[in-house]
Amino acid sequence: MRDETAVSAPARAAEYAETARATAPPPRGAEDDVSRRSERRAYAALDLGTNNCRLLIAEPAPYGFRVIDAFSRIVRLGEGLGSNDRLSEDAIDRTVDALAVCLGKMRARGVVRAKSIATAACRLAVNGPAFVDRVHREVGLDLEVVDRRTEAYLAVTGCAALADRHAESVVIFDIGGGSTEIVWLDGSAALARSADPTLRIRAWDSLPVGVVTLAERYGGADVTRPVFEGMVEEVADRLTKFALIAGAAAHAPNFHLLGTSGTVTTLAATHLRLPRYDRRRIDGLWMRDREVTDAIDGLLATRLSDRAQNPCIGRDRADLVLAGCAILEAIRRAFPSERLRIADRGLREGLLMNMMREDGVWRRGVRPG
Repeated sequence: MRDETAVSAPARAAEYAETARATAPPPRGAEDDVSRRSERRAYAALDLGTNNCRLLIAEPAPYGFRVIDAFSRIVRLGEGLGSNDRLSEDAIDRTVDALAVCLGKMRARGVVRAKSIATAACRLAVNGPAFVDRVHREVGLDLEVVDRRTEAYLAVTGCAALADRHAESVVIFDIGGGSTEIVWLDGSAALARSADPTLRIRAWDSLPVGVVTLAERYGGADVTRPVFEGMVEEVADRLTKFALIAGAAAHAPNFHLLGTSGTVTTLAATHLRLPRYDRRRIDGLWMRDREVTDAIDGLLATRLSDRAQNPCIGRDRADLVLAGCAILEAIRRAFPSERLRIADRGLREGLLMNMMREDGVWRRGVRPG
């Protein structure tokens, strides 16, 4: 799970610009001059998770959007949440500081429409509402605490464009800090042509386990094989209900897994042995089953200090990455597949696509605003 703070915002924006166009194809007729009609209309999507605070600012483009700024900071908002059901004051202070940076970027870019969401940590914490109120008072941001279904659907909206168009079923998953969303996507030809990928959802679930909560329970620093298997078994138990409903997905022609999370992007980066994280090399990458296994085994064989020194993992994520691998392994065992596609996109991209679609920026002759 990479330390995105190591990459400057302009550099990340440049990387996003190369691949964001594939986020979701617009309806027919979108080739009209979207850029001219939108007149540099900037949209912002902020995703406050259990571990990360991430912002994306973009303008509409003929085939999706063009990212003009990006920000990510590890805040660990959900630190200790599993033991006392509360957000700690230190975590709140870190997060408020990061959110203030986000608002400053939105103002600097002249954002005209924004959506800011909070996920599992704020859903679960007894002082979640008080935190949201403080953010409103001190920062001036209105955070919407989204439910589990909304989180799952946004993940699909953000990365479904990477699903193999020949696959009759795809299982999409998003491994977060406090929860893991998993979705069975129908790839049948009739539904695959829909502009809204959520219409293809056959089943979904949100597991109350993520990299932060799992690492805090089992320890993320020194993860032996028995400890790792214990984590896998816990996740497998929580996955049972969804696996019973969606088990047929793995038997469909051209089935594959599609993962969006820091876990899978880090795994891909270590597989490629990148000297530093490069989104252009990762987003859309296919990994074979054997390659995924080898990458997980490789991380299991490393010490915490080695993981911390890896530029694609970093100090802030070194104690979390193996918990994420355990969640991934449980999903792989429930839904065996020869192929895993990696997505460096997700909730923020889903939010951007929804806002732009609602404003009709891709409809012929429609000028947003």
